[in-house]
Amino acid sequence: MFAVPVIVAVLALTVARRLLPSGPAGTSRPRPGLDPAGAVLATLGISVGSYGLIVSGDHPWTSADVLVPLTAGAVLLSAFLAVERRVRRPLLPPGFLRRPSRALGLTGILLASAGTGVVTFLLSLYLQQQHHWTPLATAGAFIPFTVVLITTSRVAGVLVGRFGAARVTTAGLLTGAAGLALLAGIDPGTTFALGLLPGLILLPAGASLIFSGAAVLSTADVPTHQTGLAGGTMNTAMELGPTVGLAALMSVAATQTDTVTGYAWAFSTGAAVYLAAALAALALNRRTTTARRDPS
Repeated sequence: MFAVPVIVAVLALTVARRLLPSGPAGTSRPRPGLDPAGAVLATLGISVGSYGLIVSGDHPWTSADVLVPLTAGAVLLSAFLAVERRVRRPLLPPGFLRRPSRALGLTGILLASAGTGVVTFLLSLYLQQQHHWTPLATAGAFIPFTVVLITTSRVAGVLVGRFGAARVTTAGLLTGAAGLALLAGIDPGTTFALGLLPGLILLPAGASLIFSGAAVLSTADVPTHQTGLAGGTMNTAMELGPTVGLAALMSVAATQTDTVTGYAWAFSTGAAVYLAAALAALALNRRTTTARRDPS
């Protein structure tokens, strides 16, 4: 499984020079410069920090196994930010993430990926450990989840065009919060049809709305030469979401001695975070609307 991406990368590197153009079509404009120091520091900082979050499930937060990689990751990312202020062509230009709508969009993507990742992981454990479902039956339980995720994504774009990205993102956060709140009622005797299915319908519906609206917020008004950067930050947020979300919510779950109660606490915390983000989105939308009405 892990070898396949390596093989693809090697093949891409082999043929890239022959297949990719030397520059924009019809111009002699040279390719933009690279920021190798920033790329290395960002990759190492995120990877090492993520490792620290992952091992927090097996070690206390105060142990060296967790603190050392987390501290190293923070130092590397701090060095990355320092380098970005000094290099001529930074990988992440200072101020790129300061735009409120872009910050909201990236936060939404991170939360949507975190929520869906955590729920599928914890409910897979719950169904197999508490209800003794087979792996195949557990996989089948997430078919409605997947169907709703795909179906909602097909209409979310239309909703963004009609109501705006900020409103759709807010609606998605509220819907996702409702889904997580329903799942927070989980206990050892919770049935699938009445106890889990409603949450497994609302959460992916909210996630699809978030992804669609947040993608627009993350890329709005981005200069042409920074479109790759916008896509890269979106993918980074999407990949970080499950790692950060799982580590944080599993820490919340670990505060309870009973496993299922811990899951309920994790879902409750997730619902609260979604709700807080929705309130922030509402405030941003109100501020933006006021600014449009009164340009002065």
